[in-house]
Parts: sequence; structure tokens; C-alpha cells
Amino acid sequence: MLTEQEFQKAAERYLDMVYRIALNYFRSPQDAEDAAQETMLRLWRAEVSFTGEEHLRYWLTRVAVNVCRDMSRSPWRTRTVALEHCPEPSFTDPGQSALYEAVRTLPAKYRLPLYLYYYEGYSVTETGELLGLKVSTVQTRLARGREKLKRALEEA
Repeated sequence: MLTEQEFQKAAERYLDMVYRIALNYFRSPQDAEDAAQETMLRLWRAEVSFTGEEHLRYWLTRVAVNVCRDMSRSPWRTRTVALEHCPEPSFTDPGQSALYEAVRTLPAKYRLPLYLYYYEGYSVTETGELLGLKVSTVQTRLARGREKLKRALEEA
């Protein structure tokens, strides 16, 4: 179990990452905030001994994905927000911003693997473990997602 100082340090370091994962899952700032808060609450209550920063980061990502899945199954979840109302990360290059927007328009089955792989830096194997998918499925979704992105960017 984490001490209060360790928890605060982890929350300061990883809360934004958890929020971005949830935002990419839901496309709703309110739902993303709820999921991030629930993820941090689970961290506070966790009786896990983390072996290092990578273990903690992986654990938080996995819990965030699971919290999002659980929340999306809830019969109370009916809110949706248009994408233009969602906050976006700031990019120095306009091309990066356009690419991120194109990724956000993809269906979740392509959007989440692309986001975890390219923006959070997880490997194909780690992305598969986080999403509960086989490596070959992740590779297929990455390839199809890239193809959809290519078509969308060529049309724009």
C-alpha cells in the first residue's frame, strides 16, 4: 500500500495520462474525469507493492482501461459530448494537431490501440495486454487504423 506522499507523487505524475486515456475512450470530459478519479481511488486503495515506476504506470493504464470498460457498461451512462467540446493537448506543429484530431474521429477499436501505441509509447504486446487483445489483433487494428487515417487525411 502506498503512503500518502507516494500516492501524491504518483497522482501528480500520472493523473494527466489516465485522464487522456479515458478521454480517448469516452470522448467526454465529464466521463473522463469520473474515470480518472475512480482510477486514482483504486490506486489509493490498492494493496499492491509496485516494483518501480514502469510497473506503476502499467498498472494505472490497465486499471484506467478497465474502469472505462466498466463505466461504459453502466445503464446510467447516457451522456455524450461533441468532439469539439473536448479539450485537446497542445501541439507545436499544426500537422501533429491535425493527426491527433483524425485519430480521435476513428472508432474506439482503432483509436485506443493507436493512442496507446503512438501517444503513450506502449509496445504492441503491452497494448494487447492492456486492452485484453492478442498481439495479432493489436497489429491488425493498428494497420487498419493507420489505413483509415491515411484515407481520412488524403480526403481532407
